[in-house]
Amino acid sequence: MENTSSASTLYRKERSNTGFWLVVLGAALWGVDPLFRILLLETMTSTQIVLVEHIIVSLVALPVLWKFRDDLKQLRARHWVAVIFISWGGSALATVLFTLALTHNDPNTVLLLQKMQPLFAIVLAKLLLKETLPRHFGGLFIIALAGTYLLTFGFSLPGGNWDNWIHAGSLLSLGAAALWGGSTVMGRLMLGQARYETVTSLRFVVALPLLIFMTWHEGAPWTLPAGAGAQTAVILNILGQALLPGLLSLLLYYKGLSSTKASVATLAELSFPMAGVLVNWIAFRTLVTWEQLIGFILIWIALFAISKQRERSAPIADAAPRLRTE
Repeated sequence: MENTSSASTLYRKERSNTGFWLVVLGAALWGVDPLFRILLLETMTSTQIVLVEHIIVSLVALPVLWKFRDDLKQLRARHWVAVIFISWGGSALATVLFTLALTHNDPNTVLLLQKMQPLFAIVLAKLLLKETLPRHFGGLFIIALAGTYLLTFGFSLPGGNWDNWIHAGSLLSLGAAALWGGSTVMGRLMLGQARYETVTSLRFVVALPLLIFMTWHEGAPWTLPAGAGAQTAVILNILGQALLPGLLSLLLYYKGLSSTKASVATLAELSFPMAGVLVNWIAFRTLVTWEQLIGFILIWIALFAISKQRERSAPIADAAPRLRTE
């Protein structure tokens, strides 16, 4: 009996360790995202990039939807509202905003501001799902806001001109974080109603009509650079963007999250901004400033404190997945 218990404990530890590294790898792939997007922005608009990305992933998602088509019969009106928010808000609009932010600000600021996502999710869960806020949330939220300010403006005061705020790209980046955080809350409404594979597939497929309309309304011409080599590079970038930080990262992340504690996952997710900052340094020679580093630490302190509280008050198995186009 004792040997059986020891073997069970060892199995859980090994599964937890494997899950931790899967979360690390999945989140690290998100950090590669700007490498593809910034290069693609040289020949395509933000909306065009997101549309093509969704078309490619939808080619994989449609067979999954057909396999789990019985799940669709179980969805009620409120579930379809959640699906529309996840797909139109969290998958389409959020990704367009994130891509636009990369054209208005340095990639490091855009990446590090995404650590605000869980805070938006907690606030929206309180408003929409009536969940209890963590203790001292007000103070922790102020700490996170201070970190956000440092990431955006450093130790200087922002100018009085509204264009300074838009030019920083921070509003665009925070808008993406808010929509991705809201998708987490909407995802909770879907738990127990449909398989994760079904919800993930729906988010890409249902987003297509909106993205097609946005691209058509934008009216920008579809162009490819001259030369076979340049055109091949664009095609490879598009495929890499859709399949690596898009589809593969999600599969690894959610697989790992199923056996990883929330507080540990928060630490593992630090691979996202860290990998992104490393990629930006190697590819674009963009260095992190002291102000950005301090701001990131403040946001992480707030998130870690909240994560520890939630781990003590709720079973890990009930933790909602974070739905990201990630």
